Amino acid sequence: MSTARLAAPGASAAPRRLAGGSGAGCEDGRVSERSRPSIFWLLAALVIPTLTASVDLRVRDIDKIPSRGAFVFAPNHYSEIDPFITGWTLWRAGRAPRFLAKASLFKIPVAGAILRASGQIPVERAGSVRGSEPLKAAKELVDQGGSVLIYPEGTLTRDPELWPMRGKTGAVRMALQYGLPVVPVAHWGTQQLMGRYSRKITLFRRKRVDVLVGDPVDLSAFRGRSLDSATLNEASAVVMAAITRLLEELRGETAPEKRWNPAEHNQKGTGRFEPEQ
Repeated sequence: MSTARLAAPGASAAPRRLAGGSGAGCEDGRVSERSRPSIFWLLAALVIPTLTASVDLRVRDIDKIPSRGAFVFAPNHYSEIDPFITGWTLWRAGRAPRFLAKASLFKIPVAGAILRASGQIPVERAGSVRGSEPLKAAKELVDQGGSVLIYPEGTLTRDPELWPMRGKTGAVRMALQYGLPVVPVAHWGTQQLMGRYSRKITLFRRKRVDVLVGDPVDLSAFRGRSLDSATLNEASAVVMAAITRLLEELRGETAPEKRWNPAEHNQKGTGRFEPEQ
């Protein structure tokens, strides 16, 4: 089990390097979802060898990921390859990675079948769980004690320096509605594999990617309140602040005091965004 704690920005710590592997228990001896036969074994066997060859993944405080029970895993998002890194982190912690995924992906032959078979949750709009179907699917997963990985920003950050931007409310809505802990996580380095908005991926010359898992976000002040837009936006800001603090530590830098808001820059808040050249 990792014993590294949060240090000052830029300080060194003992990261946990994660190798490949499938169908095995956790390295720290915890009971593992990974030990149960599932389609994730096949996916891990196909994906992890490539990731291991291309990525030097270093994870700190992986023991902060709950070994059992339902929770929301909330990472920052700035590259199309991020889901592979965050999913791999969950898998190495012994948890099956399940995402809120764009509904359009479920219509793609083969890919759609894999998404459905692995219990991914379709949503019509990135970062949104307003509809009854996503909430129903999420509730079924929660009842089974599963984790749900949600990118609170709902899409790739619009911040030009790749800092987390203003979050949407899907992650906190699910957490508050079902009484789930929100575990924040930050990662840095995937832009070396696939730049933001890039359609090219670089798998040669192994790149280092750092991941830092935080303590569950304290949302006790919002529990029991009406889940109106004011409550959800306030709770989302708390989650985004926790993610940003983790990223500041990884980067050894201080984020801008004001969080990037796409609306203030005449940018759309969801979908693919092509920056001005």
